[in-house]
Amino acid sequence: MHIVIMGCGRVGSALAQTLEQQGHTVAVIDQDPTAFRRLGSGFGGRRVTGVGFDQDTLREAGIEEAGAFAAVSSGDNSNIIAARVAREMFGIENVAARIYDPRRAEVYQRLGIPTVATVRWTADQMLRRLLPSGAEPLWRDPTGGVQLAEVHASVAWVGHKISRLQEETGVRVAFVTRLGEAILPTSQTVLQEGDLVHVMMRTDDVEKVEAAFAEGPEVEGGH
Repeated sequence: MHIVIMGCGRVGSALAQTLEQQGHTVAVIDQDPTAFRRLGSGFGGRRVTGVGFDQDTLREAGIEEAGAFAAVSSGDNSNIIAARVAREMFGIENVAARIYDPRRAEVYQRLGIPTVATVRWTADQMLRRLLPSGAEPLWRDPTGGVQLAEVHASVAWVGHKISRLQEETGVRVAFVTRLGEAILPTSQTVLQEGDLVHVMMRTDDVEKVEAAFAEGPEVEGGH
């Protein structure tokens, strides 16, 4: 796939190098030609000096043949404008924009533009390390009605099957992180101590789900 990246800062250059290593062709756009030094001499993609939401600049970067576009410059407005131009003018479906302001990010997400809210993401990651209980959303659908979250499960769930956890809490377990590795559980998968459980659930049910995870399984034969 050909991928166009706007912004050759630390994120853009790392993204470009990773994508190229994975076999994709990459073009990087930046207003500052000296920014391309971050790509290193081994980078084989295009370096395009210009404004990332300018249509001629995008064409020079190969947007018309691109399968994806990433806007990761340091400016929220520029990233959103460029993402909209890529999607609306050139029909690129796989578009993502980095946004620093979390309030803006939610607005744009609802408009159908996938965003990565840098500040919110970092804050959420820190919260998960500092306060491992509760549910911190990793992803929300554009309507905000459904979310993917990492939920802290009581040790009382250890030794019980994922299927029982799902049945009693009403969630869908998307994956489990075990010893640093993500695994896709089956109905027979049993929770082990230290497992991080990532679930899909309705946003309205978060408190109920947190409580069920904290309390442990219902006592069989109890009321």
